[in-house]
Amino acid sequence: MAFSRAAALRAGVFSLRRGVSLSTPVPTSSLLLEYAERRCLIHKGHQSTRPMSSFARRPNPNLRTHAVSIIDGNYNDYNSGNDGPEQAFPTDGEDNDWELSPSDAIEEYDEGGIADLFSGGDSELDRKVSALALEQHRAHEANKKKWLENSKPKVRVRQIDEKGRSNARGSRKTANAGVFIFPGEGFVTVNNKDIVDYFDRESDREHLLSPFVATRTCGKFDVRCHVTGGGKTGQAGAIRLGIARALEKYNPDYRASMKRLGYLTRDPRMVERKKIGLKKARKAPQWVRR
Repeated sequence: MAFSRAAALRAGVFSLRRGVSLSTPVPTSSLLLEYAERRCLIHKGHQSTRPMSSFARRPNPNLRTHAVSIIDGNYNDYNSGNDGPEQAFPTDGEDNDWELSPSDAIEEYDEGGIADLFSGGDSELDRKVSALALEQHRAHEANKKKWLENSKPKVRVRQIDEKGRSNARGSRKTANAGVFIFPGEGFVTVNNKDIVDYFDRESDREHLLSPFVATRTCGKFDVRCHVTGGGKTGQAGAIRLGIARALEKYNPDYRASMKRLGYLTRDPRMVERKKIGLKKARKAPQWVRR
C-alpha cells in the first residue's frame, strides 16, 4: 500500500530523505520507520510502553543541588552533652536567653505588684512612661470589670401594684392598648365589652389569647384592657403584646416560653404608603405601548 504524493508531503516524510526525487518510488514502510526514528517515536532501548520521565530525558538546569549544605550551622540541642533525658528547652538551672514580653509580664504580676512592675528607670522620661502605662493598665482593668457586669443577664423581679394587678402597654400598626391582668376566672373585657362581642372573628380572639396558651395559664387571669386606633386585627395584636408583657411582669418565669414564640417582640410592620403615579403602594396602572 502506497501513499499519494500530497499525503506524503503533508506528513513531512520526504523532507527527511534528502536527495530523493519525488518521481523515484520509495517504499512507504521504510519512510515511515525512518520518520519515526528521527522524531524519537521509537526508542529501541526502551521497550516499555510507559513514557519516559522528563527529568531522565532532559534534566532541569535550574535545579542547584550543590547549593544545599548541612555541614555549616549548629544543630545541637541544649542538652547534647548530658546523658539525662532529652529536654526541648533549657531547665531553670541553665542559661536562658528567653525573656517575657511586657504584656506577658503584666499577667504574671497581681494587682499588688503592678506598681513595682511599672516603677520605671531613674530618668524622668522613664518615670513618665511608667506612670502612663500604669494608668492605662488600671483603666483597662476597670473597663474589663464593667464589661463583665454588663454581660450578666438582667435580674427581673415581680412587678405588682397594691391591688395585685400587673399592667403593660402594647401596640400594633396604629393601634395602642393598655392592659391590666389579675387573678380570676378567665374573663376578658375590651373597652367595657366582652371579647366575643368586640371581636367577631375567631382568629382575632385566638390571636389575642395566645400568651395564656404559651404559659399554660388559661382561665387563671382576668383581663381588662382599653384599645384605640387601627382596625380589629391591629387592635388584637396590640392587646396580645400588652398581655404578654403583663404576664412577664406578674411572673418573670413566663418570659422564656413567650420569648421563644415571639410574643414579647413588637411587630414593626406598617402599611406602605401610596406612591404618586401608582394606584396603590405597589400596583401600577395598565401599561399601553402605543
